[in-house]
Formats: sequence, structure tokens, C-alpha cells
Amino acid sequence: MNTKAPGPGSWTAGWARYDDALRAHAQAQLSAFSRCAIPLDGRRPAAVATVLLPDEEGRPAFLLTRRAPGLRAHGGQWALPGGRIDPGESAPRAALRELAEEVGLVLDAAAVLGCLDDYPTRSGFVVTPVVAWAGPVLALRANPAEVASIHRVPLAELDGPDVPRFLTVPERARPVVQLPLLGTLIHAPTAAILYQLREVILHGRSTRVSHLEEPVWKPR
Repeated sequence: MNTKAPGPGSWTAGWARYDDALRAHAQAQLSAFSRCAIPLDGRRPAAVATVLLPDEEGRPAFLLTRRAPGLRAHGGQWALPGGRIDPGESAPRAALRELAEEVGLVLDAAAVLGCLDDYPTRSGFVVTPVVAWAGPVLALRANPAEVASIHRVPLAELDGPDVPRFLTVPERARPVVQLPLLGTLIHAPTAAILYQLREVILHGRSTRVSHLEEPVWKPR
């Protein structure tokens, strides 16, 4: 058990364990965060599950997937489990449904800690990130039609010395965000969402990310 809780908005070794104190901290940070919703304006609603769970060593981690290479859209890219919101469905319900379909992790509504800012994608979606607490997870099962691999990434890696990176490229008027993780580069929208997760949960900062750009994807 943690012997001393860090002050509001801090990330210290005191949160190095995945336990009830971390859950209470994360929920408090999200409750204090005033999220920004974005009007659809003709775009389609989607939701992703930003899941906090323990890694193999019991450290706080988040869930990340590599999309199946054969998918028609964004095949092979790094992503958070998620997809379109069905008519009449809430963002949390859609995120939890997609989580179960993609990686076999079934959570109920009580697992939802809160939501981050909406993120508008260049593919015509407005994505709502739903933060969920998974508790101990023994096994995950990738749906081969959608997911090539599943990764539990330590939450502390979002606070690394070179995370995030912001680039200026001729093809984009706004900064492009990258996260160096897992020996590769994670791009927006996933990178933008994870960057905001870091800012809100680890540091208690209401950093906005909807202006951060996706890279220029080459046609497959």
C-alpha cells in the first residue's frame, strides 16, 4: 500500500503500483477535468477505450493494439480499441463493446472513470476517449479480424524524456504529435489521446490536444 499520497497533479514513485489508491487518484483527476466536446458537423461519432490495467510486473499500464494489416482502413497502425458509436449508443457503452470485441476484455459501466476531450480525425470521425479501470487481467484475446497484437505499456513511459515529440511538416499547418513507444512511433489520433491521458492523470493539467495533427499517411 502507498505510504504517502502525492499531492494533486503529481506523478511520483508513489503511483508505481496498480492499486486502489491509483484508481482513486485517476478518478479524481478526471472528475476535476472539464472535457471539451466537439460538434459532429457531418462527421461520424466514434469512441475508444483508454484502459488502465497492470502489466506483467504489476505496474500501472495502458492497453495498446496493433491493427490487423488486412483492414481496409488504417491497417497495421497502432490504436486504442474502439470504433463507431451505434445509433442510440453512448460513448462509454460503445468503447466497452469494442473493447470486448477486439481484445476479449469485458468490463461493465462501473469500470468507466471518465472521458477525455473529443478528437476530430481527418477520416471524418469525432472520437471520444473513454478511460476505464480494468482491474487484474489474466489474459487478453486478440480478434484476428481486427487486431494483430496487444500490448500493455507501462504508464510511466508516457512521462519519458522524449515523450511526446512535436514536429512541423510542410503538409500540415499545425504541429504533428508523435510518441516514441515500443521501439516505434505512435501517431495521432492515438498519440494525442495518450498525451492528454498523461497530462490529466499524471500531472493534473488540462492540456488540450484537438489541434495536434495526424501525420501525412502514404497510400497503401
